Amino acid sequence: METIIRFNGVSFAFENKIILDEVSFSVRKGMKVALMGQNGAGKSTLFKLLTRKLRPDSGEIIVDKKLTVATAHQVISPDDMELTMEDYFRTCCDVELYELRRRMSNVLDAVNLQAPGDKIIKSFSGGQQARLLLASALIQDPDLLLLDEPTNNLDHAGIDHLTQFLVNYKKSVVVISHDAEFLNTFTQGVLYLDSFKKKIEQYAGDYYDVVEEIAVRIEKERRQNAQMERGIQENKDKANFFANKGGKMRNVAKKMREKVEKMESEKVEVRKEDKTIPNFVIPVQENISHLTLKIHSYTIMQNYSLVSKSANVFLSKNNHLLIVGPNGIGKSTLIQKLATGEAEGLSITPGVRIGYYSQNFSTLDFEDTVYECLAKALVISDGALNEGYLRSVAARFLITSDLINTQIKFLSEGQKGLVSFARLVLLKPGVLILDEPTNHINFRHLPIIAKALSDFRSVMILVSHVPEFVSQIRIDQILNLEK
Repeated sequence: METIIRFNGVSFAFENKIILDEVSFSVRKGMKVALMGQNGAGKSTLFKLLTRKLRPDSGEIIVDKKLTVATAHQVISPDDMELTMEDYFRTCCDVELYELRRRMSNVLDAVNLQAPGDKIIKSFSGGQQARLLLASALIQDPDLLLLDEPTNNLDHAGIDHLTQFLVNYKKSVVVISHDAEFLNTFTQGVLYLDSFKKKIEQYAGDYYDVVEEIAVRIEKERRQNAQMERGIQENKDKANFFANKGGKMRNVAKKMREKVEKMESEKVEVRKEDKTIPNFVIPVQENISHLTLKIHSYTIMQNYSLVSKSANVFLSKNNHLLIVGPNGIGKSTLIQKLATGEAEGLSITPGVRIGYYSQNFSTLDFEDTVYECLAKALVISDGALNEGYLRSVAARFLITSDLINTQIKFLSEGQKGLVSFARLVLLKPGVLILDEPTNHINFRHLPIIAKALSDFRSVMILVSHVPEFVSQIRIDQILNLEK
């Protein structure tokens, strides 16, 4: 089968941090491949190298000259938010207006999104924007489709529709996703970016096959090293024994030590697995003797019109509420208004500190460094800066010393998510409000995050389209916006 992409010894570094180190792999025509790895390992960077938005420091990237490549990014650029849908598609597809509208009709049908061409991008929900991102790539009719976390913000129906589309898609696909179940329905191979060795390992089969293969290899390497260690210790003991005998026996001891050195050099480096964040607790704001939050009414979007609904939601301390409804109905709008106190049908005990996890990370100042972002949260909650405590919390979320002085805007989306959780820990909220907190997060971390949310001992309001994640969290009430 024809090879359409080949990386030959490609190395790339950003801000003096090595992302890829002499990486080599190939993708054949018609393949559907998953690109996986730790948050911040460099998966999105790889896409930019493929599309020549970045150039390698060394090595060669060979892409078939006849190949058209299009990327469905993780998020819509802030610069595009004021555009109409038609103008947004015009930025990705330079064709006559009648042809643009014909293609728009086809791709919107393919992603199961119906909306007028003059609708402003920022008025779309997170799930609708996810569909727009896919449509913006499909409208280019690419030979190679690059998808960066395409299931983020999609409801169950949206994920099913996308999955079926990709199963039937006849061209080549490389997809970044932390959703193993989604990937395993249509991919035929895995490119695994090892964040420790900065290499890409290529595997046949699905993600579960890869996990099993890696586990077998790690166990084999450990057994091999254990056997070597026994031999090394035996020779060390013999060397010490002969050394004490003196005379010619010292030459025997010397040979024994040389053998030990040779055996030490032959030990294999046991593969390191991606780190998982440890268990953590989100502390609750102190000195709240009585806490209530009431939702009397809310507004939803129906047939492109705002409709007011009455509600009778009463939350007291340690109550958890799940808000559900399809993409586009207004969940994110409602939760944002709850977080900012702008919801007209809301009443809450005065003086309560709200911790808000926004799906687009709007609570983070992208010009801040990670340290500055976390320091602001700590000062709000404690009134003072305890640097040791700040750094210890940061480390729990894999924010290392080489990352803490990085500006937020240079982080991967997954790293921004981990910073957001570290910020919530330092903020010590009285009310916790979360909008799609699984987006961009490595699936290894999700059970840990679910436990922390389930254990939160105050009012929590959650929006999530991931049933497996929600099932691990204590939920006391459900508000269905459709009913």
